[in-house]
Amino acid sequence: MQETAVPSAPPTPPVSLAALLSRDDLGLRQITGPPAGEVTIHGAHTSEMSDPYPYLLGGELLLTAGVHIPEAAGRPGSFDFDGYVARIVAAGGAALGFGVAPVHDTVPAGLVAACEQHGLPLVEVPPRTTFSGVARAVWQLMARARLSELRRITQAQQGLAAAASRPDPVPSVLRRLAGRLEGRAVLYGPEGAEIAAAGREPGDEVRRALAELARFVTGHPSSTATDTVAGTRLAAYALGPGRGFVLGVAAPHRGSGDHTIASVAAVLLSLLTGEHQSGTGAARSSALVRLLLGARREEVAPLLGGGEGDGAVTRWYVVHARPDTGAPDAVSASALGAALGSPLVDAADDVVRVLVPAPPRAEAGGGVRPERDGGVRPEGDGSVRPEAGAAAPRKPPAGSGPAGSGPAGSGPAAQPGWTLGVSAPVAPAEWPAADAQAARALARARATRSALVRHAERPGFADLVPPGEAEAHARALLAPIGAVPALAETLRAWLSLHGSWDRTAVALSVHRNTVRQRIARCAALLGADLDDPDVRMELWFALRHLRG
Repeated sequence: MQETAVPSAPPTPPVSLAALLSRDDLGLRQITGPPAGEVTIHGAHTSEMSDPYPYLLGGELLLTAGVHIPEAAGRPGSFDFDGYVARIVAAGGAALGFGVAPVHDTVPAGLVAACEQHGLPLVEVPPRTTFSGVARAVWQLMARARLSELRRITQAQQGLAAAASRPDPVPSVLRRLAGRLEGRAVLYGPEGAEIAAAGREPGDEVRRALAELARFVTGHPSSTATDTVAGTRLAAYALGPGRGFVLGVAAPHRGSGDHTIASVAAVLLSLLTGEHQSGTGAARSSALVRLLLGARREEVAPLLGGGEGDGAVTRWYVVHARPDTGAPDAVSASALGAALGSPLVDAADDVVRVLVPAPPRAEAGGGVRPERDGGVRPEGDGSVRPEAGAAAPRKPPAGSGPAGSGPAGSGPAAQPGWTLGVSAPVAPAEWPAADAQAARALARARATRSALVRHAERPGFADLVPPGEAEAHARALLAPIGAVPALAETLRAWLSLHGSWDRTAVALSVHRNTVRQRIARCAALLGADLDDPDVRMELWFALRHLRG
């Protein structure tokens, strides 16, 4: 019989009657009934009613001292033991505990016979053991079982998450799930065919029943269904509404946390199959493969989606970000990417890099005009533009750009809890240069304690010099410090921060004395007076063109 089920928190697991009998402090003794190891208890309840049926929920150990049983019950026909036990069994009682003394010195023989006839476990409770002590022992055992089950579920969640991050995520998740449940895990496609499977192969009857259960959940509003066939527990989980993918599970038994574990696997598989079905994951995989096989960046960029068109060229921002507190993790990095409107996120070391497609350009008139490494300032007409050397406000300016962007055409906006450096919008062929721009912008943002600093190109006197001649002059001028990258990088940061020792130290994550020593070394090697503004201007010109 197929039953629909709704995923929920794992219930408190039952305890074995054998575990309760093993408690020496209780002194319980089983008189009759099936083996204690086969009996599970979901709670304990005390009742002296002659008909306890209305007060039982099922699965309880019913405790009684026999107050409702007359002392003359030893005589045949004096008490309906058979009817009493039958009502307990009908209510779903798991076992009956009879307390010896003060009412009865021994367990009535008629009660023993009735329990044996109905297959109800009968336990003798000695005079020294109180019913409250038995109930407390049951809850203690249940609490331990609950803690053990939560640990098992946590370990399973961690294992499934690790499997989902492997190069073959779908088969890995299925293998891990099948191992945890000691059964079979199958991924069915939209047409009902097996796409992947792992675990022990079931019999034909079970295999057919599991496939039928998978078809059942695809054609009904419920997302989960269960069944039992040939002693095997079956479950099917629809992976997202309307997608047609289904996870099927077949296991010889079903623990209290198995449904939760399978639900975690279903969520992971929903993400994996949903991405591939939407085409997003396949497109990204295709872009990665083409890059690895030698394709140019501009050839694979259209596969990544979005972007502002410059003719046939898509333009992108590179964003470097650091959290204001702590180190970035995968979850926070993904959340940042979502806020910026891009799934292309790389979290490495202390910096998160995001590749963001540029939004449509602003209309002529008001709006934003990018400047080099600037913050933003209001124009006279109320619009905003970056200002060289100014810090961006901690709150992003209001505008009409999409979510995660600033005013129309300005690109990514500041994000709460993050410090951002944003490159100029570039074509894919210029991604490496944009990556360097974003890194420098982030360093400046940290040094100036700004939420966001942008790097953007603008016309200037430097553009009047042919690029080739400018680069040759830069290499010749900076040749004395070219063999030590740290010197050139320190000089660049120091000049960009107007000779501030403290802010340069913050930007480079070094001590201010280290900055002083490096700048003094640069001055000595270059034979230049770095206090001269003309010298600083020429060195800045050279440093700009040395990296292109």
